[in-house]
Amino acid sequence: MSERIYLSSPDVTEAEEQALARAISSGWVAPLGPEVDAFEAELADYCGRRHAVALSSGTAALHLGLITLGVGPGDLVLTSTMTFAATANAITYVGAEPVFVDCDATGNMDAGLLEEAFERCAGGGQRVAAVLPVDLLGKVVDHARVDDIASAHGVPVLADAAESLGATRDGRPAASFGNVAAVSFNGNKVMTTSGGGALLTDDAHLAQRVRYLATQARQPVVHYEHTEIGYNYRLSNLLAALGRAQLARLDDMVQRRRQHRLGYLELFDGVAGVSAFGEPSGLAGGPTHDNWWLTSVLVDPSVAGFSTEDLRLALASADIEARPLWKPMHLQPVFAGARAVLDGTSERLFSTGLSLPSGSVLDDGQMQRIHAVITSFLEGRRATR
Repeated sequence: MSERIYLSSPDVTEAEEQALARAISSGWVAPLGPEVDAFEAELADYCGRRHAVALSSGTAALHLGLITLGVGPGDLVLTSTMTFAATANAITYVGAEPVFVDCDATGNMDAGLLEEAFERCAGGGQRVAAVLPVDLLGKVVDHARVDDIASAHGVPVLADAAESLGATRDGRPAASFGNVAAVSFNGNKVMTTSGGGALLTDDAHLAQRVRYLATQARQPVVHYEHTEIGYNYRLSNLLAALGRAQLARLDDMVQRRRQHRLGYLELFDGVAGVSAFGEPSGLAGGPTHDNWWLTSVLVDPSVAGFSTEDLRLALASADIEARPLWKPMHLQPVFAGARAVLDGTSERLFSTGLSLPSGSVLDDGQMQRIHAVITSFLEGRRATR
């Protein structure tokens, strides 16, 4: 049996091993330390921000971002329905209520529906306290429109850039948008610290408060003094060292995923009923491009003669992982009955979309194996039509 091929495995090299050895030999093996300080400075610079706070997860960044923006019990947060559960879960952590907004063809929040969501929520006795748009599969939200709409309503923006580090929009890096932004370094992202995340902002006071809350809200006195509830959310020095090595390689890893995307586009070129999701995504270069985190295709079964599930099962039979696009939050049982402004786009993407193995760690032999399985599947389908 061939080794299993995963959707997006970590890409770890000797550089990461050396970084971890450096951190261990320094004696700073507990949370915080010089590697954390250096990682925060390098990450802020990469993202075009003044401040970065390294945290234990992207979810922690969302949670603290909402707290520091003043979101609390009874508030409403307008957020993307096409996202992973962490986005909506963080809203509930602060006692607020998510209002789900559908996406446009890119999978990102539809700015027109966002405006409609503001209108629907007006006069209901609850405050819209924040807008939380999500960069889906590495494509940066149209912040020129989304942020303008939020600003017109006097509402801050928390940009969920968990999936988009390494992408740009209009020449600006992902996580440079919004009042604050959250990124993730989970093991399946383009770069990883095993687990981890960060909050980015240009507001020094806000960054300082996030650091305070993330270290159990301990007062700066010699004994342990606490006047607020805090959280154990800081990143360890060892994982920060890993993150520094990964950040130095991020652009190269992004380009490797770009090559995988190009290969898939060639493979599916001319296949009726199959289209690449979110293209052109700046493949020819320019000031706007995604980070090619996951390459996904959309399949119209009435034209193609097969469904995404048919293709997924063919790959699974060869021990190759593929996965549907996110199931929209408004369809999740845990959020049954939640308010939502919808036009059906996210449900269509969920039913017709499939993400293919995209990791930068995939070598040429593995990619050839994936392509061979897909080619055989497509030829078999043509033969039976």
